[in-house]
Amino acid sequence: QVRVVESGGGLVQAGGSLRLSCGSSARIVPRSAMAWFRQAPGKEREFVAGITWSGTSSPYADSVKGRFTISRDSAQNTVSLQMNSLKPEDTAVYLCNAECYTCYPSNYWGQGTQVTVSS
Repeated sequence: QVRVVESGGGLVQAGGSLRLSCGSSARIVPRSAMAWFRQAPGKEREFVAGITWSGTSSPYADSVKGRFTISRDSAQNTVSLQMNSLKPEDTAVYLCNAECYTCYPSNYWGQGTQVTVSS
């Protein structure tokens, strides 16, 4: 069974930085389009950033543009989200998603990692 696992969340003050990482079993990251979503309490899940299997990033959510950067290291089977200039409104559970081109089922979610930004 394929598992997607996030790490790197935590508590940080406003203006600080965190780096999230997402990995998988069965080395599906090199064969997947990857994305980060987030969900704050009482709010819908929202797209944050995405990257294709070849390393092309998709447009970032307006709320994080210029502050967050998604990257992938296929050799390490990981995708990262560098988050700078964090704001209290970035507080959420961050979830990693994999859309695997050669897998069935093709779509996988991690359990999420909590990011809390204090003011």
